[in-house]
Amino acid sequence: MICVVARRIATHYKGVFGRSKAHSLAAVGSKREGRSHLKIVIPKEIVPNEQRVALDPERVQKLTKLNVQVHVQQGAGLASGFPDAAYQSAGATVSAHVKALLGQADITLKVNPPSVDEVNLLREGSLLISLLYHRANAELVNQLVARRITALSMDAIPRTTRAQSMDCLSSQSMLAGYKAVLLAANSLPRMFPMLITAAGTIVPAKVFILGAGVAGLQAIATARRLGAVVSAFDIRPAVKEEVESLGAKFVGLVLEEAADKSGYAKEVSEEHQRKEREQIAKYVKESDVVITTALVPGKRAPVLVTADMVRAMKPGSVVVDLAAAQGGNCELTQADRDVVDNGVKILGPSNLPSSMSTNASQMYARNIHNLLSLMLKEDKLNLDFNDDILKGCCITHEGKLLAQL
Repeated sequence: MICVVARRIATHYKGVFGRSKAHSLAAVGSKREGRSHLKIVIPKEIVPNEQRVALDPERVQKLTKLNVQVHVQQGAGLASGFPDAAYQSAGATVSAHVKALLGQADITLKVNPPSVDEVNLLREGSLLISLLYHRANAELVNQLVARRITALSMDAIPRTTRAQSMDCLSSQSMLAGYKAVLLAANSLPRMFPMLITAAGTIVPAKVFILGAGVAGLQAIATARRLGAVVSAFDIRPAVKEEVESLGAKFVGLVLEEAADKSGYAKEVSEEHQRKEREQIAKYVKESDVVITTALVPGKRAPVLVTADMVRAMKPGSVVVDLAAAQGGNCELTQADRDVVDNGVKILGPSNLPSSMSTNASQMYARNIHNLLSLMLKEDKLNLDFNDDILKGCCITHEGKLLAQL
């Protein structure tokens, strides 16, 4: 689903977003600080336990072949399996001096939102591409505005067919759905598949998936491959066919208005939530594994599995809550902690893609590279608000807020 596109990039920002349809950030070469090439910087992620990196050596090589300078902070890719030597072989410059790198960067590429200190190090007027979660990070957005940073948020990429190759939420969610099933299988004190042996028959495990988005569908596919009997719940009618095509049973109160314009689930009425919980409770009680994936962009995750539902499950059952970072779909979830209640284990991993950092970094790097390709036009870096993708993901520019908080 992810394609690789690359074009030539050049330097310097002279665009004025609010005054014309397309804005050229044209190169002036030696007129600016004596440099003739665009400088892209990849710093090491500073969020605790984050193992991903924004660009892998393969993407670096494609950029350096286009006369772009790529500078990587020392050790930035080591946790993803990309040593400094691999970046150097790809044509990048590796440096330990992150302050100097960020202060000279034309484009800074990151995975996680920058810290206050990192934003203060960015060159004023430069371009930042990273996850921002801008609706939940108003202080960060205001700081980006104050420093006149042009910020493109990878989590604000529109959910359209044309934007699929840039959609990092989908690429990272797919990995999370896969790993969630492996965590459950590792924690469950029984096997997933049915086996007929001389010692008797082992019945298959029952797995219940809440939310059939990208993570949920990947979880269904993985659990089915391991031999489990799988059911899935969602309120969006469009996903029923996808769930059944993967061999799972679709259950749920289908609600036509349960998806927003982009196809993501949205909040529903309290009455509908009550009916949901009644139906969910039945399947939770009968399941050996429950994997929850329901998120509402910019808001707290809906609580779908109550404490009473968990306490009705068989001892030894497992809940894996992929919404832990946004409060959790399970009432008992604690982010990044394993909770045991009445013999049921509740896992709340907040960053599963990081645990598969090699593939996660490769996929994220392709997402970023494909986004960059939209701005590469005839030796100029153009940001065109007529392009729905750039318009949708540009949060701040030239001291202005361009998105709703």
